[in-house]
Amino acid sequence: MACKTSCKLCPHLVISQAVTFANDTLTINIPAGAYQNGEKYCIVVAQSIPDTTTINAPVVITIGAGTTAYPLTDCNCAQATAESIHTRTRYATRVATSATGTGAFKYLGCFCRSHAGAPASIS
Repeated sequence: MACKTSCKLCPHLVISQAVTFANDTLTINIPAGAYQNGEKYCIVVAQSIPDTTTINAPVVITIGAGTTAYPLTDCNCAQATAESIHTRTRYATRVATSATGTGAFKYLGCFCRSHAGAPASIS
């Protein structure tokens, strides 16, 4: 069987437009669009994470030119922190909205945390 020389990308693949760190928050900006409740979107963090980012900074997602920040949470609904996010990595998420107009991007896995400052071993 011959290999295809061109393939279509999934329409739910979202590549970030910018990654910024300000006001102790790491913000990932994704393209403008309507991200539907309950739908799965794979977000790729395409830009470098700023060197000034602190490891415990919460991670939020903004859409297009909008200023609303939607939290990125993990499978346990815990807020993602900067230590959990890596450049050039795909994160499978599901959008969750509420009747009050708030929302979140929920990572379908659990983030590995480095536990910086933790002792090297226990005995």
